Amino acid sequence: MPQPSQGKVTKDILSGIAITLSIFAVSIYMPLLGLFCALFIPLPVLYYRSKLGRKNGGAVSAAALTAVVVLAGGLSFETVFFAGLIILGFVLAELIEMNFTVETTIGFATGAVLLFGMLALLFYSIGSHTGILKLVSDYVQMNLEFSLAVYERMGMSDENIRLIANSLSDIHYAIVRIIPGLAVASILLVSWMNLLLARLILIRNGQFFPAYGALNRWRPPEALVWGVIASGGLLLTGAKSFKMLGLNGLIILLTIYFFAGIAVVSFFFGKKRFPPLLRFFLYSLIVLQQLFLLVVIGLGLFDTWLNFRKIETGRPISKDS
Repeated sequence: MPQPSQGKVTKDILSGIAITLSIFAVSIYMPLLGLFCALFIPLPVLYYRSKLGRKNGGAVSAAALTAVVVLAGGLSFETVFFAGLIILGFVLAELIEMNFTVETTIGFATGAVLLFGMLALLFYSIGSHTGILKLVSDYVQMNLEFSLAVYERMGMSDENIRLIANSLSDIHYAIVRIIPGLAVASILLVSWMNLLLARLILIRNGQFFPAYGALNRWRPPEALVWGVIASGGLLLTGAKSFKMLGLNGLIILLTIYFFAGIAVVSFFFGKKRFPPLLRFFLYSLIVLQQLFLLVVIGLGLFDTWLNFRKIETGRPISKDS
């Protein structure tokens, strides 16, 4: 196969940097659309790493990281967030090239981003001479106060504003203590979304992608349900530390069962031959309506015992059948 010219490679590198930074710019300057767009920052990084190789793909990631730090004005929580997304894209591409299973790919990528985040917070803490817990606590408090101010500008009733303001300390207490679970769940979700999109894009462009098989047949290990039971049990204890540990565990595990539930839903959408527009509408309902979200999680959890799709137990589901 003929190798691309240096000019073509350079053009691809610049395109990768430009696309990544464009998503970053939208995330910063268009707040309503920004958070949603930010979730897809890993995708161009992943694509160009897969297309250009480790060296040139690394140049895209390094340049984007440098630009993010400069544009954000140095190290901050926002910088760590965006840098973590860039690193996630690069790590996912590396793991895809290694041809791991889908579980290993998402698990390792999540662990790598968590490690980066903890190290970044540690260095930020040392540089600012402030404890990590206080840094996180102050950041949460700042965002809660900002949210309250937004609600006031949106014209929320004074009664509701007072109710939220009076509950602010309790909300702050809970959020600070479930941040580990929220962080893991968020990275799992972003990894999952970008991996699904990367699968479509890479295969369409003739690039390598592991033979995961039909992901709508995926199911988590049966033993994982004991983690849900144990986490639920911790919530029933009297100790606050055990309750928070259980709550963090449930947030992470129910995120995994959400993946299993979506696989069940996708399986039956395909079996019943639902048209694409109807599927899009129903998936949107799942995302936007908490009740449907809980139903999907329940499907994933109870599929452990009821086996809705009649999948043979013990059958490998990460490889092609």
